[in-house]
Amino acid sequence: MSDDKNKKDFHDRTRINVNEKYELQYWSEKFNVSPQQLKAAVEKAGESVSEVEKVLKK
Repeated sequence: MSDDKNKKDFHDRTRINVNEKYELQYWSEKFNVSPQQLKAAVEKAGESVSEVEKVLKK
């Protein structure tokens, strides 16, 4: 994944990288969960946005 936020590719839209602070913040806010909850969901479901969303909806 590119560190340049202006250069996004397809990968950026389908994966969550909890090791990038700005992504952790963005996805935590988007799903309305804490960063710790998001990390736990990614650990359980993998980096796929759709799979993480399924886990968080349960």
